[in-house]
Amino acid sequence: MDEEDTRDFNERCAQCSEVNWGLTDGGRFYCRSCHNVTERTREVVNTDFITNSRVQTISKSLRKQEKNDGGCEWYICEGFQLVLKKQAEALEALGVCPQMKDEILCNFWRCYLQKSKQAYCKRPAGETVKALSVCESSTDVDSDPERPSLLHLLSLSESEGDLQTDCSFASSVTKVSESTSVYSGSVDGSLYLMKNQKEKLRMTMPMTLSFCYMALLWLREPITLSELLRFVVEGHIPYLNVFQHFPEKMNLCGLDLRIFCVESWPVYEEVFNKMHELAAFLDLPRFPDITDSCFLHPDMLCMKYLMEANLPDELHNWTCRVVKKIGIGEVDFLTLMPGNKSTRKVKYDVLAAAIIVVVLKLLFLLDDHYEWLLSEFAEERNKNNTEGGPYFEFKKWYEVVKQSLDVEQKKLDEERAKYLWRCEKPLFYSVKNKPKVLKRRQMVVNLQNQFGKLSGSVRRAEKPNPSSFQLNWSEENTDGSCFHGHSLKGVLQEKCGLLTAMNPDYWLCTVKLCNEKLCGHLAHYREVEFPQSYHFVLGLFAFLLRIQPSYIHDEDAAEMVSKSE
Repeated sequence: MDEEDTRDFNERCAQCSEVNWGLTDGGRFYCRSCHNVTERTREVVNTDFITNSRVQTISKSLRKQEKNDGGCEWYICEGFQLVLKKQAEALEALGVCPQMKDEILCNFWRCYLQKSKQAYCKRPAGETVKALSVCESSTDVDSDPERPSLLHLLSLSESEGDLQTDCSFASSVTKVSESTSVYSGSVDGSLYLMKNQKEKLRMTMPMTLSFCYMALLWLREPITLSELLRFVVEGHIPYLNVFQHFPEKMNLCGLDLRIFCVESWPVYEEVFNKMHELAAFLDLPRFPDITDSCFLHPDMLCMKYLMEANLPDELHNWTCRVVKKIGIGEVDFLTLMPGNKSTRKVKYDVLAAAIIVVVLKLLFLLDDHYEWLLSEFAEERNKNNTEGGPYFEFKKWYEVVKQSLDVEQKKLDEERAKYLWRCEKPLFYSVKNKPKVLKRRQMVVNLQNQFGKLSGSVRRAEKPNPSSFQLNWSEENTDGSCFHGHSLKGVLQEKCGLLTAMNPDYWLCTVKLCNEKLCGHLAHYREVEFPQSYHFVLGLFAFLLRIQPSYIHDEDAAEMVSKSE
């Protein structure tokens, strides 16, 4: 039917220039190639018949929209769409270009809805479908502005209006009852958890961050995955208790809480792996090239992490040499190609940290012996050095950085221990218990306010502004705590016109390889099996990236294996 209805519509898509049109349930044309929806609608001959049927459909949906408890019918995907919208707006406030929300993330989400057969597709024959009857155009019906309409939440901008997309969501929901289940506020909450969604890549809260990271990577924005997750933990990007921003008429209870209520911090590995699964599931093309001028290139990230780790600027020349020697700065190596199993999944931030660790091992060995001998040598040279910058002392750097790291780590641990997982918005697992829960919650709030006045409790401090740097070192300090301008002459020697390391040795992280095929790790990291200075360096970068030290250890091992090959 779509081919016949769209046969006379030969305009090219404004977004991808293709002529491959389909029809939404509301009669609007959408591009099957890029999922762009136009404002053009299909012309019909018998307008009286269409108008009458349209009125009947609207009146029926409006009767079902308002439920006995004053809420409205909503679907799980609408909830996730609200979450994505809030996260995209938060990223835009952090400086990400508006194109990320209005074009990239919006199209990724539309493609996901189509691939998972939830929208922009024909309804499966023989299945009972419960349609969301929300009309987008204000000329068709005066819908409730608080009702979250499908695919409007990622609209281009308020000035341009909502995305004109008539639709009926949850197109493959089978045998859904006419009324919402008492065990969930959403229409399909119970069915969402029951049905097998392995083939469709069922949406979860961590996957919302995978969507955001995928859009950031497509635009090559200067935000790594570790920074994205850190902004989430610091509260700059909605994730924990994000359902508090849902409209009041979207009742959240019962099984919905298992889907949207998060009581754990997002895990780097899970978000990273889901992003790659999503890119392959959506059949996305090759991502834009990661060149040496991009922020995600190892040379760029190494410069950033060297500054944050308070290491000498001269080390950047060595990281660039390692990148070039191993070949991990090539465009084909760094650029994501979804679905290509032969290419490596690059963790840009972890890779840069591992490169710095490799360079430190090349120059200082990090065996709890050689680096201290070099420090004693540099200390003696600095006593008699009157020209040029001071020689870099590994021991002094270790003491200065460890002191600051311990303070910041303690502060982070205290903040996590004090974090209130319970949200301000009361939660209830059954609609029947809602009045009782609300009354009890109000009593708790009143008691807290009264005790707060009596005890004179201090208000919670405002969260600091987001920053790409967690540790800041100023060269203007006179206490010698900044090592950026220090020289590496004490650990280098000149051979054939090139500066080489005085240290002739290097030890591998892959002495004990893992034989487990399903493990996914080249070598397991156990602190007792490695030098303490190596463990300190791993711990420093693990703190900066908010990941486990084993991640950097694995990347270090992987680079050395690739170099040997």
